Amino acid sequence: MRKIFLLPVLILGLLLASCSGEQKILTGHTFALDTLIELKIYAYPNMGRDSLIQDSFDRIKSLENLLSKHVAGSDIDNLNKNAGMQPVNVSDVTYRVLHDSLYFSRLTSGLFDVTAGPLIDLWAIDPPDGHYPSKEELGAVLPLIDYQKIAFLGDDQIALQDKDMAISLGAIAKGTIADEMKAYLLSRGVTSALINLGGNVLAVGLKPDGSSFVIGIQDPDSPRGVYLLSLQIEDESVVSSGDYERYFEYEGNIYHHILNPKTGFPAQTNIKQVTIVTANSQTADGLSTSVLLLGVQKGIQLIESLEGVEAIFITKDHYIYFTSGLHGRFDAQEDLIQNYTITDRPTDLKN
Repeated sequence: MRKIFLLPVLILGLLLASCSGEQKILTGHTFALDTLIELKIYAYPNMGRDSLIQDSFDRIKSLENLLSKHVAGSDIDNLNKNAGMQPVNVSDVTYRVLHDSLYFSRLTSGLFDVTAGPLIDLWAIDPPDGHYPSKEELGAVLPLIDYQKIAFLGDDQIALQDKDMAISLGAIAKGTIADEMKAYLLSRGVTSALINLGGNVLAVGLKPDGSSFVIGIQDPDSPRGVYLLSLQIEDESVVSSGDYERYFEYEGNIYHHILNPKTGFPAQTNIKQVTIVTANSQTADGLSTSVLLLGVQKGIQLIESLEGVEAIFITKDHYIYFTSGLHGRFDAQEDLIQNYTITDRPTDLKN
């Protein structure tokens, strides 16, 4: 399970209409979290505006230095190195995201599990390369995966109970960082912005003219940058997961990066792509992976049980299901949508 510090599982294009007004749109791009970061700020105070983009990117980098297992000396790196030995003092942000991750683990009966680091490392999926594990290799790492063995000791102290356990925040931390960025921008007086962390999109407010932002949703059967849908959002996050962005081929079979910690293999569900729309980007991030692991029927049941959360399910057999709160909020590319069947009945969808 991952969506951060590696190539993004889905590219969400920003289909932005030009906006009128006296202020110039502040725009910046950088490479962080192992992906392209884009920030567009539409309404902001004049004081401090010259440093606003760079200060925001510096904040992203500082968060990456806490939450990435690939950064030497990060909180996650320190936790993994001390697994089974001693507790580690971590930042408030790290403590909170790890504690929040338990919510998704419980929702999915452990399918979402941030202690899946050893399994992720074993498969080593780095397109076009990867490692097909042996039965013995899987047998060695699967017992290490257990979110219930993360000990929260208070005062920002955490311990991993067993040696060789390893945390990977790839399925949640990009959403966490997006939320932190939104809070930072609000603290600087920004009232309208779009944050795009390599596909995890979060809107701050509305456009300056009071209209919605419009976000493009990738067609999973087309090359990157070809959008099947355009979705209106207001002060919300859009996060997608799919099985087609990061994978490798072994002996004629395709193996994608979203791994089931129960079986040790990539998730085998009928979901080709799921898009989550909700106010909190960390929630959207965690749910997008959770739902893909659960499958269509259980995934729809979960989303429809949650207040303020909407979703788009695209299946491998070309059905699309929209939760009720998205009706009237999207447009489709006519030449592409004809390849799909839109259904209002989840019973039409295979798991």
